[in-house]
Amino acid sequence: MLVTFKCHASPDVTMLENLAQYLLGIIGKRLGPRGVITHDELDAAITKLEAAIATDKKERSEHEGHFHEGEEGRDHHELPVGLAQRAFPFLDMLRAAKKEQNDIVWGI
Repeated sequence: MLVTFKCHASPDVTMLENLAQYLLGIIGKRLGPRGVITHDELDAAITKLEAAIATDKKERSEHEGHFHEGEEGRDHHELPVGLAQRAFPFLDMLRAAKKEQNDIVWGI
C-alpha cells in the first residue's frame, strides 16, 4: 500500500507503507488511516530524523570496510540504499513545512 504525505509548502511525497511506518516511528508518530504532523511538532521531528540518518550513516561507514570490492576471488557487494536516501523527500517536506509553518497530513 502507498501512503501520500501532503503539505502546502512542498510537493506530495508518496512512499510504501512500511517506509512510512518506519519514518513516522522515528519521529514518534504512528501510521494510521489518517494523520497529521503539526507545525509545532516539526522541530522535534526534524531533529529525530536527522539524528537517525546520522546514526545510519555512521553504521554504514563502519560496515563498508567489510566489503572487498575488486579483490581477487571476492564478489562485488552493493550496499543497500541508506536511510538518508530513503528519507530525503520526507525530510525535505518536513523542512519546507517548518519554514512556512504548515502542517503535514496523510490519508485525506
